[in-house]
Amino acid sequence: MFTRFLCSVACAALSISGASADNLPADKSKVTLVFDHALPNVPGKSMKGVLVEYEPGASSPAHTHPKSAFIYATVLEGEIRSKVNDGPEKVYRAGESFAELPGDHHAVSANNSKTQPARLLAVFVVDTNEKNLVTNDK
Repeated sequence: MFTRFLCSVACAALSISGASADNLPADKSKVTLVFDHALPNVPGKSMKGVLVEYEPGASSPAHTHPKSAFIYATVLEGEIRSKVNDGPEKVYRAGESFAELPGDHHAVSANNSKTQPARLLAVFVVDTNEKNLVTNDK
């Protein structure tokens, strides 16, 4: 059932062409909230789907997510270079997934290609009242 849900969110993300929730023109990335639904069987928690699109060579600043957030991310297109906490940098290709645990520090999130775009879908399980899903390092 969860796989069917992820497929539904991914299909919705693939068809998105509207306005984004947060555009970051300096690094040529775009972040769009594509799904937001309270979990009826887990009071106080919601599932939020976020589509992250990187132009060639683009990246996101180092960041953290809310302490309540568990994140499951799937690369939809291209290759994403990622480094979480003190782990090694790793490249994830289309169809591959990774997770971030509450409190993790995402030191690197970038398109691994200088010539092709990349997209990933990040699915958050997070406190329902949480509105800010990303806090960039200062």
